[in-house]
Amino acid sequence: MQTLRCDILILGCGPAGLAAALAAASCGKQVVILDDNPRPGGQIWREGPQVQLPALARRYREAVAAEKNITSLNGARLIARPSAHSVLFETADDSGLVEWQKLILCCGARELSLPFPGWTLPGVTGAGGLQAQIKHGLTLRGQKVVIAGSGPLLLAVAATVKKSGGEVRQIVEQAPLSALLRFGSSLWRWPEKLRQLATLAPRRYLSSSQVIRAHGETQLEAITLRDARGIERTIACQRLVMGYGLVANIETALLFGCALADEAIAVNRWQQTSVANIYAAGECTGFGGSELALAEGEIAGFAAADAEACAQALFARRGRWQAFAHAVNRTFTLPESLKNAATPDSLLCRCEDVRCGDVADADSWHQAKLTRRCGMGACQGKTCATTARWLYGWPLPQPREPLSPARAETLIALADTRTMR
Repeated sequence: MQTLRCDILILGCGPAGLAAALAAASCGKQVVILDDNPRPGGQIWREGPQVQLPALARRYREAVAAEKNITSLNGARLIARPSAHSVLFETADDSGLVEWQKLILCCGARELSLPFPGWTLPGVTGAGGLQAQIKHGLTLRGQKVVIAGSGPLLLAVAATVKKSGGEVRQIVEQAPLSALLRFGSSLWRWPEKLRQLATLAPRRYLSSSQVIRAHGETQLEAITLRDARGIERTIACQRLVMGYGLVANIETALLFGCALADEAIAVNRWQQTSVANIYAAGECTGFGGSELALAEGEIAGFAAADAEACAQALFARRGRWQAFAHAVNRTFTLPESLKNAATPDSLLCRCEDVRCGDVADADSWHQAKLTRRCGMGACQGKTCATTARWLYGWPLPQPREPLSPARAETLIALADTRTMR
């Protein structure tokens, strides 16, 4: 087992992590980046045979690769926290220990899945999940696709579907038209986003609506949507892409004892968490897009490197993109009425076949897990615990080690490390 020592450890190699690493390294700090993806870039800058990375992504990746003060550990899963200032990780071939002085959490976010009848049929996917599949070679040539949910991501997914040969039958947005018009009229403050919107201008865009059922026996065949007036309509399609926004990955923050705010990691103006020497940046502190993630990451990197003047010089740029994030979040806030699509027969936990009705009497995630095995399958609750938090208001449970499935020799190394300490 290898042991690495660094001034600053960064968990996550998306835009925030890359920016934080470069900022800290420029101050002479020794930096280690730990990320479970095989290549840097996170979800937004994911590489694949059918994707051309943006020039900005290539510049950040090349700069990190060329920086002698940065060690990148890709394809490495976080397993445990053997001590207050160390983490245990595992790769496909080995395991290791990283001892750090300061830590920056750039753990990103994941999609929110909202259950409804038929949502587990083959052909129904998350928005980010479909984009990842297309980047890795999936083609949609000749397929009729419905894109539903909320937020600007729906337009980006529609563009991706078209490039892959799919036909977008309908874009179904839950937000009302009045909110969308207010949002559009405010985009003059962010000309970059206004130009981007112009390139994504959609056809077949329906507001104030949601998908309430997916139909099919062994494969998706059609969906039923309902508008604000209660009128239902069925559309034939081979794919349904669901995108109800992102939720912050906070499990690692919980492991380290960091305080939360609005279901994300709470940070101050220096991106510092409630725990000394631990910082956070990017979408684990709240969804705001890659521009905000880059600004936050850079501030966190400079602050962790004790370069406060450099960090403060970036406050205005961060504030500009925070304002955009607030506008997005106000416009696309999910209403309680969306929960009505989840019927008692709708699957909540796909791994263990637990339905919403099975946990109707539970008052916490812990009780649902003990009585119905909810979240005890292969994904260990990574999807259903997030869904249950939104549906029922159950807080996420305190994570337990190991955080990911691990080999026996890795767990033995963990026990040995703690015994030695």
